[in-house]
Amino acid sequence: MKFKLFLILMVCSLYVNAQNFEEIKRYKVNYALATNTNEKLIATRSFVNGGKRYLLLVDPQTLSTKIDLANSYSLSNLVLGNVQAIFSKSVYVKALNAASQNNRPLQNAGIDHALPQEKGIALTIDLCPSHKALDRVIFQSLINEFKNIQQPVPLAISVSGKWMLKHLDDLNWLKSLVAQKELNITWINHSYNHEVNKLPLAENFLLAKNTDLDVEVLENEKLMLKNGLTPSVFFRFPGLVSDQQIVEKIEAYGLIPIGSDAWLAKGQQANAGSIVLIHGNGNEEIGVRDFIKLLKAKQADVKNKQWLLFDLRQGLEKEFER
Repeated sequence: MKFKLFLILMVCSLYVNAQNFEEIKRYKVNYALATNTNEKLIATRSFVNGGKRYLLLVDPQTLSTKIDLANSYSLSNLVLGNVQAIFSKSVYVKALNAASQNNRPLQNAGIDHALPQEKGIALTIDLCPSHKALDRVIFQSLINEFKNIQQPVPLAISVSGKWMLKHLDDLNWLKSLVAQKELNITWINHSYNHEVNKLPLAENFLLAKNTDLDVEVLENEKLMLKNGLTPSVFFRFPGLVSDQQIVEKIEAYGLIPIGSDAWLAKGQQANAGSIVLIHGNGNEEIGVRDFIKLLKAKQADVKNKQWLLFDLRQGLEKEFER
C-alpha cells in the first residue's frame, strides 16, 4: 500500500513539473521550510494557478528544483537569513556565500569555476534576445559526440524572456530533446529584457537606470513556467555585468550568480573544471565555431571518458558538500 502511494505521489509530482502554467497569479518570493515524510526542502517562490497554490522548491544539497502543490508539505515561513542559518552547512548556502565573496567589479561576479579536479567542463549556453534562429548545430553536435558516452547530455541554458517570446519553435525543439532524453537541461534565469545600451558597463545591462529587478527576475521565471521550464537556483547576469549592490539583490531572490572562466568567443581557454560560456542565439559565430573545434579536438578523450560534460548542479555539490 505504501509503495502504491509512493508511485501515485511520484506521478503527480512529474505531472506538476511537466505542465505549463498559463494563469499564474500572486507570484512572489516566499521562503519557507517545506517538509513531508521523505523531504526537507526550501521553498523560494509561491504562486496560484487554476485556483491551486504551488511552490518552487529547492533541494539544499543537490540544488535540484521542482514545482509542487503547497498542500503536499508542512510549511514554516522563513526569511532568507533564517534559511542561511538553518542550512548553513548545505551546498545551497555555501554556494550562495561563495558567489557573494567573488564579487568582481563590473564583470564576471559569482561562481565561475565549480568542478574541482574534473576531466571535463560544465557547458553553459546563453540565449539573449536575437532575431536569428537558434544555433541547433551546437546541440546536434553534442548529441552526436556523446552518444553512448553520456545520455542525456548535461548542459545549462541561460534563457532570457525576450528570446522565449520570439523563438517558441526553437524552445519547443529543445524541450523535445529533453523529452527524448537526448539532453538534460538546467534552465538558468538570464533576465526578462536583457537590455543593452551604448553607455559604459557601469550604466549598462541590469545596471542601467530604472531597471526593475522584479520584472527582470520574477517575470522571466513566470514566462519560463508558462513555457514548461522549471527555473533553477542560478542566475546569469546579462553581459556578465554586475556590481556589489546588484549581486546582493539577486541573492536576495535566493539565486546563485553564475559567471564563466572560459567565454570562448573572447579567446578564453577551457580548462579542467571550467564553466564554459557560448551563445547559441545566432549572434556569436566565433564562440560556436570554437566550441565545435573543441569537441573535435577532444573526440578521443570523450570516447575514453577522460573528457566529459558535467551537470552544473552536481559540480557545485561536489565542490561544497565537504
